[in-house]
Amino acid sequence: MFARLKPKSGLFYTLFTSSSQCIRNGAETLAGLTRPDADHAAVAEQMVELEHECDRITHELFQTLNSSFITPFDRSDIYVLGTALDDVMDHMEAAAQLISLYGVAEMPDKLIDVIATLETCSQVTAEAMPRLASMKGLQEYWITINELENTADNLYRTFLAELFQGSWDALTVMKLKDVADELEDAADAFERVSHVVESIVLKES
Repeated sequence: MFARLKPKSGLFYTLFTSSSQCIRNGAETLAGLTRPDADHAAVAEQMVELEHECDRITHELFQTLNSSFITPFDRSDIYVLGTALDDVMDHMEAAAQLISLYGVAEMPDKLIDVIATLETCSQVTAEAMPRLASMKGLQEYWITINELENTADNLYRTFLAELFQGSWDALTVMKLKDVADELEDAADAFERVSHVVESIVLKES
């Protein structure tokens, strides 16, 4: 009983930071698929390992939440933020798996740009998570993520317009659309993380 009353604020912040760092590693690994000589199967396998590591961190976060009577901020916000971070990695891993399984030999330029945007999102998020402990200096983070998500949206829509112009055969269109959808979902997930952080900061200010 008394163990549940002991504050574990530091551990929560450590786990959020660890999750964001795992996501950054995932985005950097995903970017490896854009190289002409990329081993798609090897990259996909690395992404699976990183996704499992992110799952482990999320599981530890939820275990800590369930065993803590006192939390640094609202319990539901901790759960939502942990889930949102985990979703980012899930979508990036799914995109890598599809690229490998579908045998996408050459990544279209617009998708390469989306992946580069996700990598930037991951860097900005990893830099921001440690600041949750002080709740300071985070406004620039969610503004930047919003701008990056808009960039990813525009790239996604432009790519879809190109995709359906008839330059690719029907099967390739289906494959590339699936990959593009997962990348777009990853960008949306990054934005959800920033929205949760913004909500937490506003509640706690």
